[in-house]
Amino acid sequence: MRAVILAGGLGTRLRPYTTIIPKPLVPIGDRPILEHIMGRLARCGVRKIDLCVSHLGELIQLYFSQEGMVPPEVELDWHWEDEPQGTAGALRSVPGLDETFIVMNGDILTSLDYRELVAFHREQGAALTIATHAKAVPVDLGVIETDGGRVVGYREKPTLHYDVSMGIYVYEPRALKHLRPSGPCQFPDLVVRLLDAGEHVAAFQSDAEWYDIGTVDEYERAIADTKLFADDTPAMRRSIGRLR
Repeated sequence: MRAVILAGGLGTRLRPYTTIIPKPLVPIGDRPILEHIMGRLARCGVRKIDLCVSHLGELIQLYFSQEGMVPPEVELDWHWEDEPQGTAGALRSVPGLDETFIVMNGDILTSLDYRELVAFHREQGAALTIATHAKAVPVDLGVIETDGGRVVGYREKPTLHYDVSMGIYVYEPRALKHLRPSGPCQFPDLVVRLLDAGEHVAAFQSDAEWYDIGTVDEYERAIADTKLFADDTPAMRRSIGRLR
């Protein structure tokens, strides 16, 4: 199995943590986010990881050039963006995407089983599958429902419920044909282009633990739950390998 990790963002919402280091190297426990991600992917059967980097990418490459930082069963390739190409356009820099592959943002920590996600994608016969998570959004005001200037309903401080993207996707190669031929292309734009073309875009609903480390609040929430990743340390990976 192959995975592409998008690790080229500026991390502006995570400042001051990202003032001098790139977001994928921000630590959770004693290791950076990106090391947790790669360990989890490896344990789910991923054997090739493509890293798309840009901002402070040299620091990311320097860190993972150290012995033992990359799971030994994983082949790691680097792809550089001179100009930001967007969360879908970045895939144009990755050659050989000719089989089913995973794409994910480089700031996602989750207990999701990627094998289940890929199996669902294949069962659906989809061009693209989006991993989703239930999100409750409290509204701290009274919500008025109207019809032509007439009040027809009133909800006091309701909680709205949505299925939100986890920032983890499974692609078929044919989905890449719908990228813009050049210039930036964001993931939502690609989804719309696929739907307009009549392609099947599937949603995989997950209740796995999930942290989108894009803001200070979410980062600090993840720090408090490092037990989720306790089985992903280098020593534990070696122990798991011996048991296999």
